Amino acid sequence: DRKLKEDENTVRGNWTNKREYLLSMIGMAVGLGNIWRFPYLAYKNGGGAFLIPYFIMLICLGVPLYFLETALGQFCSQGPINTWSAVPLLQGVGMAGLIGNVMVSIYYGVILSYTLYYLFASFQYPLPWTNVLDGVNCTSPQHGTHYVRLCFYPDTIQKYMSVSNWTRENRSCTTSNITTSLTEQYWDQVVLQRSSGLGETGSIVWQLALCLLLSSIIIAAVLLKGIKSSGKVVYFTATFPYVVLTILLIRGLTLEGAKDGIDFYIGSKSNLTKLAEIEVWRDAATQIFYSLSVGFGGVTALSSYNKFQNNLVVDTFLICIINCATSIFAGFAIFSILGYMAHIYGIPIEEVTKEGFGLAFIVYPAALANLPISPLWSILFFLMLFTLGLDSQFAGMELITTCLHDAFPKYIEKKRALIAIVTCAFMFLLGLPCVTQAGIYWVTLIDHFVAGWVVLVIGFLEVFGIFYIYGGRRFITDIEMMIGTKSVWFWLYWRLCWYFVTPFVTLIILVLSLAMSIPPTYGTVEYPAWGLDLGWCMAVFCIVLIPATALYKLAGAQGSFRKVLLCSPSEDWHPYLDVHRGERYSQERFHTGNVVDDEPSCRTCCLS
Repeated sequence: DRKLKEDENTVRGNWTNKREYLLSMIGMAVGLGNIWRFPYLAYKNGGGAFLIPYFIMLICLGVPLYFLETALGQFCSQGPINTWSAVPLLQGVGMAGLIGNVMVSIYYGVILSYTLYYLFASFQYPLPWTNVLDGVNCTSPQHGTHYVRLCFYPDTIQKYMSVSNWTRENRSCTTSNITTSLTEQYWDQVVLQRSSGLGETGSIVWQLALCLLLSSIIIAAVLLKGIKSSGKVVYFTATFPYVVLTILLIRGLTLEGAKDGIDFYIGSKSNLTKLAEIEVWRDAATQIFYSLSVGFGGVTALSSYNKFQNNLVVDTFLICIINCATSIFAGFAIFSILGYMAHIYGIPIEEVTKEGFGLAFIVYPAALANLPISPLWSILFFLMLFTLGLDSQFAGMELITTCLHDAFPKYIEKKRALIAIVTCAFMFLLGLPCVTQAGIYWVTLIDHFVAGWVVLVIGFLEVFGIFYIYGGRRFITDIEMMIGTKSVWFWLYWRLCWYFVTPFVTLIILVLSLAMSIPPTYGTVEYPAWGLDLGWCMAVFCIVLIPATALYKLAGAQGSFRKVLLCSPSEDWHPYLDVHRGERYSQERFHTGNVVDDEPSCRTCCLS
């Protein structure tokens, strides 16, 4: 046992203890989407009624796929590319996930720079977004056109643009044409310095570039020793958001209008008729994929550092339940304060509710500015967002370094620190176009095309490849080697999902996502045709790696029988340590061609 422990910790590395693994997986799953996407989807799709399709999709899609990816990584102790030695013909699935992860990590790093910017700005009093900049054009019939400074007052929503009849006494303007709130002006003109469209790149916003550099340095420092160092940091980054959410919830519940906000979110105003709309079920499925981070390989990469006999069944249910519970919990904290905001402004809650960037950087900062000691609440909120994003970014960067280590183990084993620094530096350079004046358009473009239906394609091929090519019974036997033999009743749920429910539902959601897809926009700004073409190219580039890799392997195989072998496990498919391979994966049985006897080989199927 002592020798086994030494081998596991020196040859490739393992988590120091179970807590670090669980916190890392929870930190990867619980991200910004839990805060700024799920609450909006819940209120938009029927409030509490949305929980019905949400939990159905969790059981049918989320849990089976999460367990599948965890089992693949833990069984062979390899990243998402090398795990496909189980089905060499589909090794492009792992590559597609890696490239998709790189693209998502680019814009995720930029979002971290946004949160850092707001975090630093929160140390001012009053908060800088409570005032608009000098130079608002006000037109008065008596005095003609002149410039004024509009200040923020809690009892009214100040607007700016072309305004008339401005009076200092009532501190208000009568607006005409388009109006924009103060926080939106701060977000667009100060933080982003946003240009008019994707085609107007402008210059680099140096404040955001410095924040991006700082976040890259932090990530590189954490990943210097791989999971040995990142596993220590997650004790703070994975738990701190829960502390802040609890504080915000308690504070929000003491405010006037909080009850209306919670009722609007998930209370008495739930609309069960929404369940008849197909879009609600599609939103529930895509949120499960997005929230659990399945498809891009991060789950497989982190679970590859598990001990071979770790009980991954308990881990899967625990992580999935905590992730979904966090989404619901975060909604209470968000909507209690949004209800207060609607109360003091005297407007319906739906007029102050947005998703994504609008919620995190426009609506919520405006609400926090109305609270006593507003800088304190703002600091807590944006520090929470930063730590949430860090955990997810740790996993994304760890996935890249894991794939590099698995591809070149002899060259990278003693150079993990250098690889982490070079990788973070490379990602920083790739992120620079996203911190230009047109950067927000690039971020939105990547998010729409890469983080959407691409992950559905990968998820479908994962289930299909393992259970219809590699073999479901064979894979279940592999899992039993790790956790021990279970009864037939234990595997009934997993077999039902893996063979039928999960691939069928995933395929349906994929088709619906493509059929109901609409071109992305940022606010009222539409993308040019070449921008949309570029977005499709990014998505297709990820997917095309799958058939391209298959064709490459087929072209390199000689003879029909060798081509059939591409559907069978290669000699690299086995538990990482010899002591875990047993009779099923012994070298002698590999060379005789009888790797597994408990299920008919797919060679027969391919030949027929």
